[in-house]
Amino acid sequence: MLVDTHCHLDAAEFDDDRAAVAEAAIRAGVGLIVVPAVERANFGAVASVCRDYSCCAAAYGIHPMYVEHSREADLDALRETVLREHPLAVGEIGLDRFIEPRDDARQEFYFNAQLQIARDAGLPVLLHVRRAIDPILKQLRLCPVPGGIAHAFNGSRQQADEFIKLGFKLGFGGAMTFPRASRIRELAATLPLDAIVLETDAPDIPPEWKVGARNTPDQLPRIAQTLADLRGIGLQEVADATTANANAALPGLARIH
Repeated sequence: MLVDTHCHLDAAEFDDDRAAVAEAAIRAGVGLIVVPAVERANFGAVASVCRDYSCCAAAYGIHPMYVEHSREADLDALRETVLREHPLAVGEIGLDRFIEPRDDARQEFYFNAQLQIARDAGLPVLLHVRRAIDPILKQLRLCPVPGGIAHAFNGSRQQADEFIKLGFKLGFGGAMTFPRASRIRELAATLPLDAIVLETDAPDIPPEWKVGARNTPDQLPRIAQTLADLRGIGLQEVADATTANANAALPGLARIH
């Protein structure tokens, strides 16, 4: 069995065939799918998907690319949702230093507030870290949480090691499948296997063989095979290890096995 630790199955791109997409993932051997929210407005959609599909489990958070339209009342709603729903994690949260224009101070305010919610609830976090790894690591040291996953990791080996020291796993997905993605592929090949989890980020970040098309969670086995090939090990070893790693990062997964 494989675990897709990051898949936006609630997204509008799946409205026409969500059931078929979920069924295809299960047939492909993806037994668990983590569905993170990105703003208060889609908390309900995430909850609905996870009620409708037993293979899915929710995380709730406010993504840094959505904070421009968020209000502080949304943080109260997040705290209430976390207490009521007992999700796997708080996420997708973090910082993004790629998008333009952006308000760095506003991102940091919401990130810090959500770290505090996760810490108070004893929950791990799902982190968005695009071009923002060092400031994220700084905030994690100031507000420790029970680990989690650095989603779509694309940092240095030194930065990877710092996340690992803080109890985090690192998410690898479609970007790893591109032959020219030398840094990501080197990390995938050489990091401790017990530090790696797999993800699709569907419908985004498609693998090399689906460029220009919608990404789907049933692509995870081929992504896992890429990791196996890079490390020179068997697919079953990758499946066993990354599933164990997902369970370690997100202990609540045990509830839906």
